[in-house]
Amino acid sequence: MKPLARRTDDLRQSDIRAVSQMVRAVDGINLGQGICDLPTPEPLRRSAMDAVDRSLATYSHHAGIETLRDYILAKARSYNEIPVESIDSIVVSAGSTGAFATAILAILDPGDEVIVFEPFYGYHVNLVRAVGATIVTVPQSVPDWTLDFDQVEASVSPRTKALVVTTPGNPNGKVWSRDELSRLLDIAERHDLWIITDEIYEYIVYDDLEHVSAASLPTGYDRTITISGFSKTFNMTGWRLGYSVSPSVTAEKIGLLNDLFYICAPTPLQHGVAAAVDMSESYFDEMRADYARKRHLMCTTLESAGFDVSWPDGAYYVLAGIQPLAERLPGFDNDRIACRTLIERCGIGSVSGSSFFTDQQVGSTYLRFCFAKEMDELETACRRLEEVFAL
Repeated sequence: MKPLARRTDDLRQSDIRAVSQMVRAVDGINLGQGICDLPTPEPLRRSAMDAVDRSLATYSHHAGIETLRDYILAKARSYNEIPVESIDSIVVSAGSTGAFATAILAILDPGDEVIVFEPFYGYHVNLVRAVGATIVTVPQSVPDWTLDFDQVEASVSPRTKALVVTTPGNPNGKVWSRDELSRLLDIAERHDLWIITDEIYEYIVYDDLEHVSAASLPTGYDRTITISGFSKTFNMTGWRLGYSVSPSVTAEKIGLLNDLFYICAPTPLQHGVAAAVDMSESYFDEMRADYARKRHLMCTTLESAGFDVSWPDGAYYVLAGIQPLAERLPGFDNDRIACRTLIERCGIGSVSGSSFFTDQQVGSTYLRFCFAKEMDELETACRRLEEVFAL
């Protein structure tokens, strides 16, 4: 029998799913996978159920229903300050992952190079590899996850085609500043590169920081594909609805691929999310305040347990160092052993840090924790961590 396609040779199932299975086996609390098990806002649930009741079950336009794209257009212009021309610049897809996949298929050819910043979101890296492009990583430095922009520029080669930015970041919660994005845009312009930004956590920022979209910067829009979605903002990870925003000539190609791979995003759920146009600003304020309380609880607990904690500026993850625990306790020799130790000793799931680094030695010193949980469950998880590991 002829061999399978080589594009899967370097791919493997995410550690996140394996951890989730291990946690279920001990009836533990999963602070690993970013499932976000908080309730979806009732107006969106009701609108989706109404769409099902009205039998809105046939294919939509391949780029999404008009009312949803109108909402995204208004939001992109106001919140993100992106100079979007029209709904022709917007493609609704099967989650932000689907939006990212169709975006890279639209701009990358086999052999192209893509620069990502480490620690990175693993799906970005694996999707880029799956289309035949090559990943080049540039490290971010603790404790503030800063970048050496001279190193970024030195990483550009004649084969470099794009830069991928996640802000706020997964797994480290880095929020890119306006100055950082401007410096990156300068590099992109000098070398004629695309910028792809994943902004799925855009509403979850702390300490009065601002979320900045690279496409909002002067000259940024023409070379930027902005990826976002609704999963994290409205607690609907299983609905699989995301979108991309880009110049209409780019969006046309992304739309062709979206039609080819997905036909369209789930129609009734698109109608459900379109109800977000009526969500008040207080919803977003309350969400940020709620996550800020959970961030404080998660980070202070990890600190009291002996982890080395860089508090995230955004999103709902903490990438915590395990080296202090390794110096005083058995079971923390590396990230995979530490992950099992937490499950076995207190029933808490985390994610191995090496999932987010090409440099496995660096990654092996971290665990990622997700605090997008109901408060009572998060409090239980934190109490277990403190009882077992507190200094």
